[in-house]
Amino acid sequence: MVKKLAILLFLSVLLLALVGCEGPPLADQKVAQKQEQLQSQAVAQTGMPGITNFTEYKMVRHLYELRDQAIATYTYIPDMNGKLWHLCDSVGFGIPYATQFSNPEKRYPSADYTQTGYNIPQAEPNGLFMTAAADGTWVMCGSEKGTQPVYIEPRIIVSTIRLRAEGEYAVK
Repeated sequence: MVKKLAILLFLSVLLLALVGCEGPPLADQKVAQKQEQLQSQAVAQTGMPGITNFTEYKMVRHLYELRDQAIATYTYIPDMNGKLWHLCDSVGFGIPYATQFSNPEKRYPSADYTQTGYNIPQAEPNGLFMTAAADGTWVMCGSEKGTQPVYIEPRIIVSTIRLRAEGEYAVK
């Protein structure tokens, strides 16, 4: 009985020792450790930038606030020579076609809840799975019928001020 207990104790210690062994670090782990050391040295030697006015931060906030308003804008399409063509008087700024109402991916935990889990695509409220990239833009153009959405594939310019344009498209 004592012999069985001693063998069981020995195997338990051996198992615990083996579980604690991680093995030699992989090349990626070595590179990541070295990069972390270099980053720490860089911060220690140079410090962080002395940002005191937060001008860009304020500008981005202002842009978000403008985008939240139904402001009058003008939409243009540049031609192959860089000349602008007035497409329409518009409301707000163009919205990229791939913009989604909901998060495009849903995070699922691992089965045993001990690992990081994984992401899977998530459908939009209409049940469709939207692409992450699209060149099209939705523009809300004004017309005699009110504001109407126009889908545009080429690159566009949307401005809050009228720009000098070569001509106008037939959209009125």
